[in-house]
Amino acid sequence: MDDRQEEPWYSVRCLIRFPATDAAPPHYEERVTLWRSTSFDEAIARAEAEAVGYAGDLGGERVGLAQCFHLAVGSEVGDASEVFSLMRDSELDPAEYIGRFLDTGTERQGHASD
Repeated sequence: MDDRQEEPWYSVRCLIRFPATDAAPPHYEERVTLWRSTSFDEAIARAEAEAVGYAGDLGGERVGLAQCFHLAVGSEVGDASEVFSLMRDSELDPAEYIGRFLDTGTERQGHASD
């Protein structure tokens, strides 16, 4: 890789599927990982290889999705660096959009204190 590249950072979102266990139903994990690379293709290839190992170590499998984002941050990543962005066209109102795509009620998440 050329160390002089001005914006060498990429993030890649991969999808991992975990089978049902006695304690939990089948579930998916969306992971965004950060890569110093020379191109989208290189970042995706590296992220997919890492995701296969990650999933295998935990008894899951990588599902065929990889979405890549080129960070426009120069050579430094720090506070407030945008590490992933995905835009989607939709005529849904905000509450419907959130319910359809982001907060369906099946996410494994906690609530931040006010």
